[in-house]
Amino acid sequence: MTTNSENRKCIVTGKVLNKQDLLRFTVLPDGQLIPDFKKKLPGTGIYVSASRDNLSTAVNKNLFSKILKRNIKIAPDFVITVTNQLKQNGLQLISLSRKAGILRTGFDKVSDSLKKGRISFIIEAIDAGNDGHNKILSLAQGLEIFNIYTVEELDKALDKNNTVHLAFEKSEMANKIYGEFRKLNNFLNSTTQA
Repeated sequence: MTTNSENRKCIVTGKVLNKQDLLRFTVLPDGQLIPDFKKKLPGTGIYVSASRDNLSTAVNKNLFSKILKRNIKIAPDFVITVTNQLKQNGLQLISLSRKAGILRTGFDKVSDSLKKGRISFIIEAIDAGNDGHNKILSLAQGLEIFNIYTVEELDKALDKNNTVHLAFEKSEMANKIYGEFRKLNNFLNSTTQA
């Protein structure tokens, strides 16, 4: 398989994937491995498919050092740091969506927008009640629902109380953000694939 400018190989699975489905890492001049999720930092990019298990495998098997043929410094809590950074990036996207006017919050507003066919995808708190979940699920009609954050995390990001359901109105911005949440969801829930 030939690689084009949008494809890179995962150092764990060996699969060639679109860069949008991979996490990029690079090494600082002092040899420290850092995430480069915006893909803008200088240096050689090292790619891992968006899976926490794959990242753990890359760290535990010292694959970053093997690929670059040099000693790479990796913080002991690197996988946790990457997880937290990805989740924080997602919360920032939620905040930006609200400022852009494409975010609907609360059961009634989300339900109303769903009935009108205006929604691209939904985020539902992990700790949502079954009743609300089932009602949103029946209205969603196959739209993707991401369960990534707790009510507390969503409340803090939006400076609201009891934020359980978020819906993103159809837009170019929502399409881009959807890709980021899909990647985050895969990272949190995917298992290692050989």
